Amino acid sequence: MKVAAIQMVSGTERDANLAHARQALAQAAEQGAELAVLPEYFCLLGQRDTDKLAIQERFGHGPIQGMLAQAARELGLWVVGGTLPLSVSGQPERVRNSCLVYNPAGDCVARYDKMHLFGFDNGQERYDESRVLEAGNTPAWFDLSARDGQCWRVGLSVCYDLRFPELYRQLSHAGAHLLLVPSAFTHTTGLAHWEVLLRARAVENLCWVVASAQGGLHANGRRTWGHSLCVNPWGEVVAQQATDAGLVLADLDMDALLRWRNQLPALGHRLL
Repeated sequence: MKVAAIQMVSGTERDANLAHARQALAQAAEQGAELAVLPEYFCLLGQRDTDKLAIQERFGHGPIQGMLAQAARELGLWVVGGTLPLSVSGQPERVRNSCLVYNPAGDCVARYDKMHLFGFDNGQERYDESRVLEAGNTPAWFDLSARDGQCWRVGLSVCYDLRFPELYRQLSHAGAHLLLVPSAFTHTTGLAHWEVLLRARAVENLCWVVASAQGGLHANGRRTWGHSLCVNPWGEVVAQQATDAGLVLADLDMDALLRWRNQLPALGHRLL
């Protein structure tokens, strides 16, 4: 199954970001991808954390969700919509940072609300997602029937989740073959930890890992790390793009995954 990790450098205008995302999805489909994964905050990286409140949508309604559903349907593509801000009932000043999955018919078949909210302060950079975001509390996955007849169970996660291996262990225990990590890692933390964390999640769960990222200097002055990539279950990086917008394409092999799991049956040796 061919998968596309879409790297973006999203700006402060929602509609411009949606146009760039739609174009990238079309390119992924043209190059034979069955599944395309947009990055976290693909629809907006605003001047302030609170800017996302102005574009929040109710689940099932709105232009961001409409674009994702239409693109999936028109392109015949599985689309993972990075993240977008979904409204919290009764709390207009808070949103969920939600990852939505659309099948090639344009139906939303899965929703994951980011569980772990990023916090960082090194004296020069400071981030606290909990000021605007409400955390999710439930792991999520979906089943994808590929064109070759293989059925993939796909686990969902977002960015800072990557530092919490217990989430991925739950996804693995649920039968995941592929783990998705749409992200907007900072340049500072990405330089230090991005690749090693992704490779660790692949190795310890014997899963394919595909991570789509924001990658470059944004209009709001923020610099994201990029390096969207695909890692095989043996921990090898098989495709990667350093910075700037683009596509990372990789062919995922279910037979290879099963072979590695048979050779090293670590998932069956778990005691906890």
